[in-house]
Amino acid sequence: KQILVLGLDGAGKTSILHSLATNHVKRSVAPTEGFNAICINTEESQMEFLEIGGSESLRSYWKMYLPKVLLLVYVVDSADHARLPMAKQLLHQLIQNNSTLPVVVLANKQDLEGAYCITDIHDALALSDIGDERKMFLIGTHVAEDGSEISSSMKDAKELIGQLVLESQ
Repeated sequence: KQILVLGLDGAGKTSILHSLATNHVKRSVAPTEGFNAICINTEESQMEFLEIGGSESLRSYWKMYLPKVLLLVYVVDSADHARLPMAKQLLHQLIQNNSTLPVVVLANKQDLEGAYCITDIHDALALSDIGDERKMFLIGTHVAEDGSEISSSMKDAKELIGQLVLESQ
């Protein structure tokens, strides 16, 4: 059972995964062309993350992997205001047929000037429309300077994901 990591291209999925895996920042510049799998071991469990690139040509694969996963991590670029409506539409389409799949939304790039705050992201993605049946979380994250330790928000995200994986097994 895996954790699926999705979001539009350029949202920061790969950088987040590298940071979660190593506890150090490694910014990825090249977009993921296809799939990226990373295994992260914690004291409690082993978590397998599967990232699928966010370019338009790869989005058709997203739904195929949803039924097989424990958790969806959806990454959005908080500073990319123009693409938030598309991020919202894709998220709602993804989860409409799966009312119990837990979702962790990472509002990434919180450190950038002009980034929407958490409440604005919550509204822009219409997260209140998603329903009360599912476990749903929204965390603001950012990947700081290369080589530095990950931010406390990233540590919180990693802990939360680990907890949700344990609960769903």
